[in-house]
Amino acid sequence: MNRPHGAPGGRAARRALVPVLLCVLGACAPAAGDAGDEGGSTRPFQAVLEEQAAAVRDGDRAAYLATLDPHADRYRAAQRRVYANLRRLPLGEWGYQVAHVSRDGDEAAVEARLRYRLAGYDRVATTDTERLRFVRRDGDWRLAREASGSATQLWEQGTVTVVRGERSLVLGVGRKRSALRALADAADRAVPAVARTWPHGWTRRTVLQAPSSSEAMGRLLRSPASSYEGIAAVTTGETPDGAGEEEAPADRIVVNPQAFAELSEQGRQVVLTHETTHVATRRQTTAATPMWLSEGIADWSGYRTAKLTPRRAAPELARAVDDWDAGRGGAAPLRSLPTDGDFRFDNDPTRLARAYEGGWLACRMIAEEWGADALVALYERAGREDGGESAGVDAALRSVLGVSRERFTDRWRAYVTAQLGPERSPG
Repeated sequence: MNRPHGAPGGRAARRALVPVLLCVLGACAPAAGDAGDEGGSTRPFQAVLEEQAAAVRDGDRAAYLATLDPHADRYRAAQRRVYANLRRLPLGEWGYQVAHVSRDGDEAAVEARLRYRLAGYDRVATTDTERLRFVRRDGDWRLAREASGSATQLWEQGTVTVVRGERSLVLGVGRKRSALRALADAADRAVPAVARTWPHGWTRRTVLQAPSSSEAMGRLLRSPASSYEGIAAVTTGETPDGAGEEEAPADRIVVNPQAFAELSEQGRQVVLTHETTHVATRRQTTAATPMWLSEGIADWSGYRTAKLTPRRAAPELARAVDDWDAGRGGAAPLRSLPTDGDFRFDNDPTRLARAYEGGWLACRMIAEEWGADALVALYERAGREDGGESAGVDAALRSVLGVSRERFTDRWRAYVTAQLGPERSPG
């Protein structure tokens, strides 16, 4: 299920991917049978990709290049850089499983599932779909290029610089090492800050990707660059099928160089703490978790130690409260808690900002009036409930906080107006 997740100045996308049995570094089982669309056997293509995986594991550059079409000069040049980048990564798993083959004479279109895991950072491997074109040369199939629609990876965008923090791994393209080191330092501070609230169920390590531009970020996330204008960072990961899974899926925090650079040092720390909260809560986050709660708790975590008044942290919602108080309208954002639709990437920026601010204040209210432990318990319970989002949240609110959704919304509305109401001079 695709749902956006992110931070103040940053959103994150979650991707629900179908689990498949994939090969790991040099340890791939042969493809079952000769199944393939239009009569195409998967075996020769699986064999080529297994040779390539073994070459990455063994550090055999010549063997890696031998899997490529000798006449595809541009592709071979790009793959030399990809090979060098992969060798810089702490790969624990790397491999493909061919899923679909369509042959046309001496050419073939192949769809394969890529699976990789970063040792020391990922408990569960990341999976993605690659669409590849093969050609037959002198009786052997060789990789000729990537086809349209194939996933774009950071290591395909340029030379990757790797910076290791105490609790983080930062991968950057076109970025100064000093900037990547600063990212790692901020990420290292975010991990223990989040772990105070979420001590279990995650690796307490984060992986950050720092592409060279917003356009490059858009290619990584397969969305137009305009979707991330003004968005400082997003977190991507595979949504678990249900809460309570033994291992949390892998996540990546993707940093937008332009928007992130415009933030103050405090703002950058808030964003990275917010995104790290999404990493920590992945196991408890399901389709039943409402966006106001998942984004609100991440903002609550991010702002917890920031010295900002509510009006400074929630300026758009404060303007709505001011308009309402002055009789100029503005009541619409206060009629109900933000809906999942309010968090859409393509929303009006004001509507989006008010959604984040409303979710943050809801979670801030829970922590103040019921306690931080109750906020965590509500999050965990909301993700476990069956029967759809609304039924799950209603039951969680009653069970953990002892209030109905309607009563909770009334208290939230009163809290927002009290926290954001216009400042008045005494007397």
